[in-house]
Amino acid sequence: MRVLIFHAFLLRGTGSNVYNASLAPALARLGHEVHLFSQDRNAGALGWIDREIVFDGTRPAELPDELGAPGTVTAWRPDIGGLLPVYVHDEYEGFRVKTYSKLTDDELDRYLGANVGAIRSVVRLIGGVDAALANHEVMGPAICAQAGLGRDAGGPGFAVKVHGSALEYTVKPEPERFLPYALEGMRAASGILVGSRHTAESLWTALDDPEIEAKTRLGPPGVDTTLFAPLPAGDRAAAMNEFAAELEVQAADEAERGVEGSAAAWGRDPARAARAISDLADASFERVVFVGKLIVSKGVDLLLAAWPLVLASNPRARLCVVGFGEYAGGLERLWAALSTDDLETARELARIGRGAEGGEEAPLRILSGFLADPPPGYLDAAAAGAGSVAFAGRLEHDEVARVVPACEAIVFPSTFPEAFGMVAAEAASAGVLPVSADHSGMAEVSRELRAALPPEVADLVAFPLGLGSVTAIAERLQAWLATPPGERAAVGEQLRETVARIWSWERVAEDLIAASHGDIDGLARVPSA
Repeated sequence: MRVLIFHAFLLRGTGSNVYNASLAPALARLGHEVHLFSQDRNAGALGWIDREIVFDGTRPAELPDELGAPGTVTAWRPDIGGLLPVYVHDEYEGFRVKTYSKLTDDELDRYLGANVGAIRSVVRLIGGVDAALANHEVMGPAICAQAGLGRDAGGPGFAVKVHGSALEYTVKPEPERFLPYALEGMRAASGILVGSRHTAESLWTALDDPEIEAKTRLGPPGVDTTLFAPLPAGDRAAAMNEFAAELEVQAADEAERGVEGSAAAWGRDPARAARAISDLADASFERVVFVGKLIVSKGVDLLLAAWPLVLASNPRARLCVVGFGEYAGGLERLWAALSTDDLETARELARIGRGAEGGEEAPLRILSGFLADPPPGYLDAAAAGAGSVAFAGRLEHDEVARVVPACEAIVFPSTFPEAFGMVAAEAASAGVLPVSADHSGMAEVSRELRAALPPEVADLVAFPLGLGSVTAIAERLQAWLATPPGERAAVGEQLRETVARIWSWERVAEDLIAASHGDIDGLARVPSA
């Protein structure tokens, strides 16, 4: 079966990128011929991409002798004129970036036209497709609809995967401009897949269309349980040393070629990453990790504020922050202030909030509340553990899968609604305890994980989001790190068994095909509230 996937962004880094970079090879493993649209300028370097084709306008610049075959993935990159629309602003090498809200009408029209023309061109070249997927609420579904992929237009039908960012950052803030595009695409889709009840309710409320609600089904992302596999405690230090050495080789190679680290590679700086990973290599360390976009809404400030509380009873603990984003500098300044007894600067960062990532100043209520009266000895513990926090920058998904299994816990403290708790599910697959904020799609993942855990551990996988969140994060990490290693290993096995039973990429791929064709009766319904 020929399957077309439209993904408007890259194939590395953040959630929807990883989703598509995992789904496409899963479809190929099932024997399908996959045609994947993205803006990744280095897609050909990914081992599962069989061929890469770029466009000149809406026509391929150069075509290989064969355009596809069963079990292969062809990456197509439409020419969008260098302007990349995004939901949350960040810098991407080689692109001029604008959030959707800042696009002019002409820019939006050109973007839509370029992608619609590219899809039509490819469909003609390859002799049609049998199924298709559009990602996000805008603009992927509208593009697929305008390209004639909907069944009402005589196309094969397409499914929509709702990731959540477009809905929360673009459609809901500006419904007068973007809701019509969302409705156009969703109404043309044969099936709509959401990762959680929370996302479904948000979608239904925003779009307010009974037909859209009727064709919505549960479609969480999958987990590569081979990639995210447990690592025996005795092997972790050596694994971190080995990974750090490989990063040092990459850094030396880039330095020889004149590559300037993070500025040249979307937040990736192998020399810095090598230093951060080296900090985890001591066998006596207790390791905690954060993985995600470094923006205010991911709540990393809560984890940093909680860390001195963890250090007070675990002085050899180490925290590694993996990710990139506009708030990276603000987070580093926050930790520097806490670890140098500079409470005034920390409180100021809490006061300006989003101003530290380039937005309008808006206080971080939870952080401000905690820093207004930190507990006795708090700053002393932070100063004593000044070197216990390392910022690694961006790592590739397979590199993240080398770090997470070497840790005791991962913290997912997002303060903004999440469509699914992918970070938590991947950590659980590796036998690592995830500690997630107890809301939105994260709560639904935590509920599945805690169901198989003993009572004394079950409450550790989630913490309530509110004024007590900083203390709640610390308490859960303290309790987990105080658990004997043998008991932690047994819990890890239970976590992994739950993930293997519920989530797999092959199942996700099969559900996608069914949703694309409108065969949704056999798909899981969105659970009741």
